[in-house]
Amino acid sequence: MDALVLGGGLMGTASAFFLARRGVRVTLVERGRIGTGATIASFGNIRRTGRYLPQLPLAHRARALWGEAEALLGRDVEFRATGHLRLIFDTDSLSDMRAFAKAARPWGLDLQELSPTEIRARFPGVGPEAIAASFSPEDGSANPRLIAPAFAAAARALGVRIVEEAGRAEIRQTAAGFEVDTAQGTFGAGVLLNAAGAWGAGIAARFGEPVPLTAFGPQMGVTEPLPHRVLPVVGIWTRDAGRNGYLRQVERGNIVFGGAAERVPVALDPGHAHADPARLPGQVQALVRLLPALRDAAIIRTWSGCEGYVADGLPVMGASATTPGLFHAFGFCGHGFQLGPGVGDAMAELIATGACATPLAEFGIGRFVR
Repeated sequence: MDALVLGGGLMGTASAFFLARRGVRVTLVERGRIGTGATIASFGNIRRTGRYLPQLPLAHRARALWGEAEALLGRDVEFRATGHLRLIFDTDSLSDMRAFAKAARPWGLDLQELSPTEIRARFPGVGPEAIAASFSPEDGSANPRLIAPAFAAAARALGVRIVEEAGRAEIRQTAAGFEVDTAQGTFGAGVLLNAAGAWGAGIAARFGEPVPLTAFGPQMGVTEPLPHRVLPVVGIWTRDAGRNGYLRQVERGNIVFGGAAERVPVALDPGHAHADPARLPGQVQALVRLLPALRDAAIIRTWSGCEGYVADGLPVMGASATTPGLFHAFGFCGHGFQLGPGVGDAMAELIATGACATPLAEFGIGRFVR
């Protein structure tokens, strides 16, 4: 079997790697450079807390692979199981957390509930006004700038042909499967995996499978190095999207942060958003609630990217509903970083064997036809 993978972000490079491990001949085609779309815009959160419950089996599969990433890929991608702390500041959010924790337990996720005293003792300086928190000790973070290039390098070592700077791809079906015309040449294969992120809906539409998807860029930033004080990833339970911030401290001491600001619309050509400096003061003000030390920190860089958001908030994964040999894995709605290795492994299993041990039916593209 041979396969074409369209998209060189985390989903595409992980799929190429795991397909090659299953003996599939793979060509990966990326419109720009590896890892420069949604992946590089990511916060780097390895989070299972708060996920759509039927997505948890895929999240568990991904978490296991994150734990093996250095051995699998031959390099450190800075995965650290520092835990995921989600702070609570009001009783409605406490009710939401407890309801989720109860519902998630049968799905294999056990959350610890921390009291204010436990938060102060275990994580001094974090959320001084919080009335409670959830803690998932096996989650954490990784470096979004390292992971897609690491998967690409490991895939190349297994014989995957990786084509960058391909520009806009023209796709057509052939008697043998699919051909893709690019600025770097024409490539063909019997199977096509659409892992093109925010551009994935356009590819699906060419095969009669429209998906309601909009492209946005997150508002991300990083501070100067601060004294080490924050071990876990820190987020918040809230019904107010304007306060839904998150942060983590990297080993060099910098605080990486995101959320708590409206996402920036993105035009797919050129396909990259710029962070809006006018939104930064309000964003930092919301994040100070999580970590008061941010009030006096200097912000040294901001950035954004291009993420695809599907109207129902769920990704598109699985086989095409119209075209044999076509598969999709796109539209992860800003929540895909943690899932990436699991998505690649699951799609490789589905493509190579015709089945997948992890349930994917909830994410099938046929739901839009229905």
